[in-house]
Amino acid sequence: MTTPVMTQYLNKIFKHLQKIHDEEGDAIKKAARLVADHIKEDNLVYVYGPGGHSNLASQEIFFRAGGLMHISAILDEGTLLSNGALRSMAIERTPGYGKIVIDDYGLQKGDLLIIVNAYGINAATIDAALEAKRRGVKTIGVTSVHHALETPKDHPARHPSKANLADLVDIVLDCKIDVGDAVVEIERLGQRVAAMSTFANAFILNSLIAETVDLLVKEGITPPIWMSGNATGGDEANARFIERFKGRIKKL
Repeated sequence: MTTPVMTQYLNKIFKHLQKIHDEEGDAIKKAARLVADHIKEDNLVYVYGPGGHSNLASQEIFFRAGGLMHISAILDEGTLLSNGALRSMAIERTPGYGKIVIDDYGLQKGDLLIIVNAYGINAATIDAALEAKRRGVKTIGVTSVHHALETPKDHPARHPSKANLADLVDIVLDCKIDVGDAVVEIERLGQRVAAMSTFANAFILNSLIAETVDLLVKEGITPPIWMSGNATGGDEANARFIERFKGRIKKL
């Protein structure tokens, strides 16, 4: 009996996340140490997903039930799909755009930025990483090393430098996405379907948050955590910290 494509997808997700767990655990813990030390000083942690669906990653851990309140998502209108998918792709391929975004958020030496882009090659991503580096900002990159290496240097999405995100950040968290992202093969169809990158990025980011909180709690620090506003007592729990972050987090 042929395995249903939905089951094939489920199995591939399990296998992929297990691989990340087994191979990226040490890197995630190293990144968690960096984030925890940053939060101990009551500093914000910025997260930017330069590109269409990469924006989902920055939203995944921002203002999220069970998430750290110190997370500040860089939600730039330029690459949001809500403003037009083709426009989004054109903007993410525009050299210099990522630099403008970093400047707009005023990142400076001593700040910490998580850059999430599974493919790790587009101009906005590379410019954001380069500008962060120039400013002395610490960086964590969530990206597929394999995908970037397998993408031709003359691909139209690439930054003029031809650089890969993994080569520019301080810590690399490899989401291990294969070229093309989609993973399910359907008989008599040449194009694969069902993408993997959102699952992979979300698993890495939430694992990073969980490891960070675990480190802080073990050190006697209880960081402020968002509670779902749809849960009983959620609004009251969150209200205790709102004033602490209003005005500091741009999109709060």
